[in-house]
Parts: sequence; C-alpha cells; structure tokens
Amino acid sequence: MSFVESAEQLALRQAVTDLAGRYGWRYCDEHARRGEPLTELWADAGKAGFLGVNLPEEYGGGGAGVYELSLVLEELTGAGCPLLMMVVSPAICGTIISRFGTTGQKQRWLPGIADGTTVMAFGITEPDAGSNSHRISTVARRDGSDWVLSGRKVYVSGVGHAEATLVVARTEDARTGRLAPALFVVPRETPGFEYTAIPMDIVEPDHQYQLFLDDVRLPADALIGEQDAALAALFAGLNPERIMAAATAVGTGRYALRRATEYAKERQVWDVPIGAHQGVAHPLAKVHVELELARLGMQKAAYLYDRGDDAAAGEFANMAKYAAAEASVAAVDQAIQTHGGNGLASEYGLASLLGWSRVMRVAPVSREMILNFVAQHSLGLPRSY
Repeated sequence: MSFVESAEQLALRQAVTDLAGRYGWRYCDEHARRGEPLTELWADAGKAGFLGVNLPEEYGGGGAGVYELSLVLEELTGAGCPLLMMVVSPAICGTIISRFGTTGQKQRWLPGIADGTTVMAFGITEPDAGSNSHRISTVARRDGSDWVLSGRKVYVSGVGHAEATLVVARTEDARTGRLAPALFVVPRETPGFEYTAIPMDIVEPDHQYQLFLDDVRLPADALIGEQDAALAALFAGLNPERIMAAATAVGTGRYALRRATEYAKERQVWDVPIGAHQGVAHPLAKVHVELELARLGMQKAAYLYDRGDDAAAGEFANMAKYAAAEASVAAVDQAIQTHGGNGLASEYGLASLLGWSRVMRVAPVSREMILNFVAQHSLGLPRSY
C-alpha cells in the first residue's frame, strides 16, 4: 500500500472538486432546507462517471474500487456538497449486485446505477431489531415461482426518489429449516410497497422513510444471487457502507475546518487575525490531526477491501467510521466556536452541520456497536451482548 495517491487518483480528486465548485454549499443548503434531493449535482456526477467509478466497466462503471468511490464522496462533501445516496446506491447496492447478482440482474440495474439515472435505496433497519440484523422480522415466502414479502423497515434513505429498494428479508433455509437473510429488489411502484417520510430535525436533502411491505409479490428474479449466499452478499455491502460513511464524515470535517481557518485568517479583533492566538489555532490544529488520521484509516480500509481482504477490511472499516465520525463532530463544533456568534448564523452555513455531523455517530452503525466489534474481534474480549 502506498501512502501517495497515483496520478489518476489525484486527477480524479481535482475533477470532482471542479464539479463541486460549480455548485457549492449554498446550492446544497438551499435544497436541503426545502427537502429536495440534489438532482442536478447527482446527474452531473453521473454523467462524469463519478457515481459508478467502482462498478465493472462492462456494465458502464469505471472499473476502479471502493477507494476511488470514497475519494469522490470525500471531495464532494469537502466542498460542501454531500451526496448521501452514494453511500447507498453505488456503494451498497451496486457492490452487492456486481458481486452476487446474476448476469441479467447486472444488466438490468448496474448501468443505471453507474450513470446515476437509477437510484437504489437499501432497507435493512427495523423498529424492533435496531442494529441486530439477526432479528430482522421481514419475511419472504414462496408462492409458486414468486416471492411474497411482508414486514416493516425504518430509516431508509431516499426511497421517495429511488427507482427501487434493495430489501433485506428472511427466508426459510432449505437445508436447515431456519430463517436466513435474503436480498430482494423491490421497485417503488410495486403493489403493497408503501412508504412515508419520517419527520427529522436535521437539515438534509434526502428524506428518511418508513417502509410497509404488505404481501408484496415479486418475481423469482427479484432475489439477488443465490438464496443460501445472501449472508455473504449482505456483508459485502456493509463494509463499503462504513467506508463511505467515513468518507462523508471526513469530508464534512474538512469542509468545516476549511471554513474555520479561512475565517480565522481574516477576522481581526485586536489588530491581528484571531488565528494568530493559540486559543484559536491549537484547537483547529488538533482537529486537522484527527481528521488526517481518520482519513488514513478510511484509505486503509478501502485498500484492504479492494484487494479482497474482507476480514481485515471489516475491522478497519468499522474503526475508520468511528474515528471519522468523532473527528467530524469535533471539527464542526470547533468551526462554530471559531466563528463565535457568526457560527450560528445562516449566512455562514455551519450550524446546520451540527445535526448532519452527529448522524455519523449513529448511522449506519452506532459507535457503541463499533466498540463492541473492536473489543470482540480486535482485542479478543468476550462478547458483551
């Protein structure tokens, strides 16, 4: 692993930065306050090949890896233009379908995911299961050649403008008779598939939804890959999810830190910029250190994932997500503190990041569950739950 990015990766960073610069944080903030998705930015990112950079070339992707996809999201978010559905559509759904889908499923879904014309949501969380994927109660049963799904999901991002949702359900294992996870693509207009937005106090362009699946009938080919291989498919998508969450957090922290340092260089109170005072400079320097270390963890996780080391990638994806979330929250808080009262004014575009950065501590997996994972798998301590 090289700590120096290739010329192609650096060029990709610059190209993404150039695109984001044509939009900027104000575009994103205005759309978020209206509850509107970033449709124009998403379309342009898709046309440029950024959204599908990790997907196979034969299906319209860039043929690169999760490293490059996380790079794209980090740079977009660092410019104040986070695209939350990148965590879901190309990273989770695109990865799962490209690794485990049939040829027909890849041909049907991957080109649209790659160029952004298709958005796919991902439904796993349930009201009574929380982070415990083994307690999922959404069930898929056979009815002739069809599947019939029944259950409920919560906190599913972007369903309102997604063409379909990749739903995690449970089916009866033919060998053991026990319920095992399975993954189904459910088009939004399928009868029995209902969704409603969850009112949220955070400012974001992509709504969160509850899903209600009332005897949703699906054809046999809605099942992604082999029924008995669904657990492997599920976890193949969760590691990229954590890496992309880390990219979002690092980008958010970078954006907040940049705004704070710019302000600290310009703002004068006692004849010198406030950044000349250690009480302002040192906290910002500390934030920079923490963000860079989190970024290194994210890059290592992506590198391990792309080389096929799933076990090590899982460990570092979790740690990177934890570190990035903590660094992001600290960066946003310090950026606001640096601005003083201006940090809470809409004009400066920082206060709205308080809720957004805090999300990264909770989703897609809480910091407590990450610490459980690290304690058990990294340190070999007894399982605590």
